[in-house]
Amino acid sequence: MAWNYKYDELLKRARKQLPDSVFKSERFKVPRIKGSVQGNHTIVNNFKQVADYVRRDPQHLLKFLVGELATQARLKGSRADFTGRFSSREINKKINDYVEEFVKCRECGKPDTKLVKQDRLTVMTCMACSSKKPVRSLK
Repeated sequence: MAWNYKYDELLKRARKQLPDSVFKSERFKVPRIKGSVQGNHTIVNNFKQVADYVRRDPQHLLKFLVGELATQARLKGSRADFTGRFSSREINKKINDYVEEFVKCRECGKPDTKLVKQDRLTVMTCMACSSKKPVRSLK
């Protein structure tokens, strides 16, 4: 059986099988936190909005920030209350670090990923390019 496909035809056929999200070039920009310092506490008012934007569980993001900022925190509705005084610049940098490690695909750079537990590993699966990479567990 001989296949008489030309290169261009094969390329077009392969391109049709890819999801539309692969060809979108929209800019992924994480919202900046809105918060204030009250005594020895830093309150982030739009914490849930930020977690929803990056499509991650707020508890997972909070756990990461607690470890990175070496503090304690708790969720109160859509807000996060951190023990200690932290600048918005410092928290935004840590959130960007989180996005690089747990949200953006390491192969294609798209934020269209999800975290899946497989046995004892957490794996980041990209919905755009189908790559799978293990990520570290948060303790």
